[in-house]
Amino acid sequence: MKKLLSIAACMAALSATAQIDSAQLLKDVQTLSADKMEGRRTGTKGNRMAQFYLLDRFREAGLQQFHNTYEQAFFFNSRGSRIMGTNLYGYIKGKVDSFIVISAHYDHIGTRAQSAGTDSIYNGADDNASGVAGLLAMARYFSQRPPKHTLIFAAFDAEETGLQGAKDFSARLPVPAARIILNINMDMISHSDKRELYVCGTYHYPFLKPFINTVAAGSPIRLLTGHDRPEDGGNDWTGQSDHHVFHLRKIPFLYFGVEDHPDYHKVTDEFSTIHPSFFYQAARSVLEVVKKIDERG
Repeated sequence: MKKLLSIAACMAALSATAQIDSAQLLKDVQTLSADKMEGRRTGTKGNRMAQFYLLDRFREAGLQQFHNTYEQAFFFNSRGSRIMGTNLYGYIKGKVDSFIVISAHYDHIGTRAQSAGTDSIYNGADDNASGVAGLLAMARYFSQRPPKHTLIFAAFDAEETGLQGAKDFSARLPVPAARIILNINMDMISHSDKRELYVCGTYHYPFLKPFINTVAAGSPIRLLTGHDRPEDGGNDWTGQSDHHVFHLRKIPFLYFGVEDHPDYHKVTDEFSTIHPSFFYQAARSVLEVVKKIDERG
């Protein structure tokens, strides 16, 4: 009996100190990429369903609100139509008067007409339910362990239609731009046959590279820098996701993502095709980078 109680106590201790809840991480991806979300295209019912889910998860994580709301609506024109998008963001108060923005876009490309009997829903499990799930996992972690810097957790809308949500956020920042020291952006972090997660941004901001190197040395996946040099051409990811709007304002960024895979922007980007073990380790690696920058930055 004593041995069983000891084992139970050890398991409880491990659970209490776990950095990321792997079951919740996967549940978030599975929920956001479910068929009922209809691909989460901005301005659609499925996108709004995703918002409701994320609002509940923000509350569960204990994120504080700016101006008594998590929601910031915005409008943009696309293909002759005026569309409303909604950014969702909240924060965890830090000890110093500076900010780190942790971001991931929750929209995807919706549904498209297919031949009879074939899948028409672009579920976007890796792109980018995975990044949002990583964001939620970090929000939970830091809500239980207050950070040094105030952390803003931003789920952007309308990334797929030209970074519209991030552009609006940048135009109406909830805090002074001069006090934002970094953007951490996640876009596709759950699917890599090579178990490789790239970190884009250290070419532009080399002072961030030692943080990556330290985490990479102890990571069970390959955490690689790159895809951020002008000579990379089409493989330069500097302008390819929401971090770009921060870079344009000379706010340093780190963008975490995998290289394109066969399911990228396909109907096969479903929960069943992500790589759970890699995803969990990728999320943990991003968290470790954030922790080290927060502690020493």
